[in-house]
This record gives sequence, C-alpha cells and structure tokens, in this order.
Amino acid sequence: MALFRRSWVVLSFVSLILPISARTGAAKDEYTPKVGQPGKDVVWVPNPTLMVEKLLDMAKVTPKDYVVDLGSGDGRNVIAAAKRGARAHGIEYNPDLIELSRKWATKEGVGDRATFEKDDIFKSNFSKATVVILFLLPEMNVRLRPKLLDLKPGTRIVANTFAIGDWNADETVIAADNCEHWCTGRLWIVPAKVAGPWKLPQGELTVKQNYQTFSGTLKSDNGAVPVRGRLRGDQIVFSSGGTQYTGTVDGNTIDGFARTSGTDSKFRATRTGK
Repeated sequence: MALFRRSWVVLSFVSLILPISARTGAAKDEYTPKVGQPGKDVVWVPNPTLMVEKLLDMAKVTPKDYVVDLGSGDGRNVIAAAKRGARAHGIEYNPDLIELSRKWATKEGVGDRATFEKDDIFKSNFSKATVVILFLLPEMNVRLRPKLLDLKPGTRIVANTFAIGDWNADETVIAADNCEHWCTGRLWIVPAKVAGPWKLPQGELTVKQNYQTFSGTLKSDNGAVPVRGRLRGDQIVFSSGGTQYTGTVDGNTIDGFARTSGTDSKFRATRTGK
C-alpha cells in the first residue's frame, strides 16, 4: 500500500485529493484505517484499485511468483496477487493493518496464499521475492535500492509514481482511464552484475556498469575497441566493433553467440576479477 512521509504538508495535500476512508461498510468495532493516518515514518495512502491491477500486469505476475509488498497497508496488493495464484507476502509495521489484512485475505478466500508480517521494511528479508511492490517516497526507495539490486537477476520491481533515484525504469506506463491520482506505474528488472574484467575468445573485456546499461573496452591483439551494452535480468546484449554479442549471465560466466557479418559463433566469457 502507499506510504507517505509524516508531514502536515503532505497530509493536507492527501486529504484534499483522496477519500477520507479507505474502507466503507466496516463494522463499528472493526479497525478502519484512515487515509493520511500517521505511521512509523510515514502516513498511509492506499494504492488505487486500478493501479493495483496495473502494477501486477506490468510485473506479469503468475502462479509461479512470490510477490512481496513492502509497506503492505491494508493488504490489497498482496490479496490481488494471491487471487492470481501467486504466493504473496506483505511486510507492514502497523499491527492493526496486519490484522485487517489477514481478515480480508481470509474473507476473499486467499488466506493460504496471502501472508503478512509486522516488520520494518528496511530490516526485513525479502531476498526470495520474484516480484516486489513499492508505493513509497523516493528517498525510501533509494534507501531500499541496495537490497533491491541484490535480488536475483530477473526479479521484477513495480512502483506507483515514485522512482528509485537515478536507476531508470525499464518501463513506465500511465493509466489514464478512470484514474485520477497516483496513476503512473514503473517497472524495473533487476540486472545481473557484470562490472569488472572478463576473458573472451575475442580478447579481454572490461566493463563499467550503470544499473541495466554498461560500457567498456574489448582489448585484443588488434587494439582496444569500445563496448556498449544492456542487461535485462540475466540476458545481456552488447556490441564491439562489427560484432553483436547476445548471451546469458550466470554468475561468473556469460554464454551466448557472437554475430559478425551475419555469421554466428558461440562464445563464453569468464570473469577474471572483481
């Protein structure tokens, strides 16, 4: 669920553009969260229903996925993912929201696949996630960035509205239809780590990585040639001189094909240092 900084300026802004209550028809004795209510570091704002589904669509969530929502609020992202057959887990600091989420998951028939825990998102372990959902302030996303980049290559990260510092999204979508506020979805694919020196049959490759893009040089007996490339998870594409390389990164090796003048040949690159 969306979480915002606890400040009177943001709180006043939120109160003008969103409904006062995130839940209607609740029993009088049932906990009902209020939009803008204070939390540990933030105030609470729910992810619009349209964006819940939009983010899951962008991440291409399937029953094979393990979806983790950081700051899960009333659990709507988690429950929606569970309804798609995925295992889904919410990490939330407010125990009242946790209890409400569990009740709602049970009511919706997904209590076996939708789980919740009380924890600090900056201290929690979500390393097994294949999809991570964010609706947090930009600075919070930046604080989480090191842990996000350490996730398995290919892990999908989706966020409503806010970026992750200078890590450019792989895809950005604006939901214009029937969406009034907080309507921008962003997707990142965690890239493999390829920075450093590699040995190829064609020479010695040195890479400087910037998230999912990289540059460097390929040195051979004929001299040094510039290299530019891109990653999408563990899939790598780069060019050097007149040769296009495509392959799969697996830890300290890259296996793939090098195409020169329309002719393909297999290649293997081996990491030689850090």
